[in-house]
Amino acid sequence: MASGTTAPPPPASLKRIVAASLIGTTIEWYDFFLYGSAAALVFNKLFFPGSDPLVGTLLSFLTYAVGFAARPIGALVFGHYGDRLGRKKLLVLSLLLMGGATFAIGLLPTHATIGTAAPVLLTVLRLVQGFALGGEWGGAVLLVSEHGDARRRGFWASWPQTGAPAGQLLATGVLSFLTAVLSDAAFGSWGWRIPFLLSGVLVMVGLWIRLSVDESPVFKEALAQAEARKAADAGAVEKMPLVAVLRHHWRDVLIAMGARMAENISYYVITAFILVYATTSAGVSRQTALNAVLIASAVHFAVIPAWGALSDRVGRRPVYLVGAVGIGLWMFPFFSLIDTGGFGNLILAVTVGLVLHGAMYAPQAAFFSEMFATRMRYSGASIGAQFASVAAGAPAPLIATALLADYGDSTPIALYVIAASLLTIVAVGVAKETRHRDLADMDTGAVVADRAARTEDAGVL
Repeated sequence: MASGTTAPPPPASLKRIVAASLIGTTIEWYDFFLYGSAAALVFNKLFFPGSDPLVGTLLSFLTYAVGFAARPIGALVFGHYGDRLGRKKLLVLSLLLMGGATFAIGLLPTHATIGTAAPVLLTVLRLVQGFALGGEWGGAVLLVSEHGDARRRGFWASWPQTGAPAGQLLATGVLSFLTAVLSDAAFGSWGWRIPFLLSGVLVMVGLWIRLSVDESPVFKEALAQAEARKAADAGAVEKMPLVAVLRHHWRDVLIAMGARMAENISYYVITAFILVYATTSAGVSRQTALNAVLIASAVHFAVIPAWGALSDRVGRRPVYLVGAVGIGLWMFPFFSLIDTGGFGNLILAVTVGLVLHGAMYAPQAAFFSEMFATRMRYSGASIGAQFASVAAGAPAPLIATALLADYGDSTPIALYVIAASLLTIVAVGVAKETRHRDLADMDTGAVVADRAARTEDAGVL
């Protein structure tokens, strides 16, 4: 069992594991963010014509939010089978589902061609995207966490987290290039399809790399121990991972959900809603806003491993709290800088916001992984992360856009993010530090607790 005292795997092997998780996660987030950017830029016109521009954007972001609604379902399904069958098989499936849905969006007829069926089909494909991403995150970070050196778990587990800015960088970069070389008419007619169709090529590359890695040794050891217990006790029935999580780790699930509030809401306000705010309220061109997000995403990618490494030295909680406090304090300066309309100020606003976001996002992978025992870790981490996304990331661009439409000012939006920051500060503040946790000891403790629970249940019966 990999634990705090286990020798780390060979560097070449670990780097291959990290590369497999990172590349797959990058592709998944590329697909997801591509939809978000397209929702802000063109989907309001192509799939919801005839509406007021801001209302069309709201409807477009509503389909964007629908994808988040499917993420908890994906977390439940992928978590259950990931804890039963292994991390690798489910990660391959999630990549195929996400890539296939994104490719299909690139072929989708618009409202002008098939009428109301167009937004319906778009919504269905968005649901598939959300379902796949709900299962992707937990498996990707666990594959690295359970392979890696426990002393540097925060650093290594933060690399799959860089898939988010890498995917954002790739999606925004492709869109920025296309909007630069194509006229608005050409981009709105056919150019927007190109990034979605490119997903098919990216998925083939991701599958080739992801299929080359081994299953998590921690999972294989835990599975062998579970089989041995079943053989020794013929009457023993292993509880479903979800039941085990709710029995032993309900408090950790709530902490994970609270910890995600500021991280998730701030990220989608900074990267998705900004494309609406900067172009409609600050008078910034679409190209300028995309370029600012592009530059900031590159910095975001670079700082995440640094924050992860710092969490190995000082702990997950202190680094996470720096990000939560910082993002709350930054919101008013963030919008003030954007309101100037200057490109440099726009870059500064988004970059500082994403650096502070990285302080929460980087240790999150190791932090959540260290909360749960192996045979319920995929379920626990995924449920905590993805159920929070329904209340946090899903409505964030929608709420921000609605607040802008109602008040015509950024103050309510800033207060919205600050409220989320306070919730995250409370959740992380009451959490226990996990940096030194031994994964083997956690498994032993879960087995003992489960046996005690079964004995208690039998006594009641």
